[in-house]
Amino acid sequence: MRPRLPLPHPLAREAAKFGTVGAFGFLVNVVVFNLCAQALGVEPLLSGLLATCAAITANYFGNRHWTYRDRDKGRQRREAGLFVLFSCVGLLLENAALAISHYGLGFTSVLADNLAKNVIGLGIASAFRFWSYRTWVFTERAPRDGRPAHSPADAV
Repeated sequence: MRPRLPLPHPLAREAAKFGTVGAFGFLVNVVVFNLCAQALGVEPLLSGLLATCAAITANYFGNRHWTYRDRDKGRQRREAGLFVLFSCVGLLLENAALAISHYGLGFTSVLADNLAKNVIGLGIASAFRFWSYRTWVFTERAPRDGRPAHSPADAV
């Protein structure tokens, strides 16, 4: 008989799903940012804001329908409002790094803009978003059968 591998901790599964959705959002973010800034000649900060908004939209649907699909869906209007609120805080964190680098420090190359926005800013904003989404937006559903809200039986 083959030994069973231990199931990963529920938080590890959640973080992996969040990371997968975030990776897709990252691709959307980078593509839209560079398309706007490089191909269309849009100013860097406006390109960053447009790119972040496109990624936020993609991430909401990925997180709502996959990462947090088992969470309470009873108050989706409230959830969407909080998602937008915390996403906007993340947007400010992410694009503040770009603004400081590009306008404050004068690092204006394509590489510098991408590092500031898509590595430093996005890294800080992603940590904030993970915490805020799991804490305030996609709240846990109350268990119906006495099991914890996240148990091995809930594994994907």
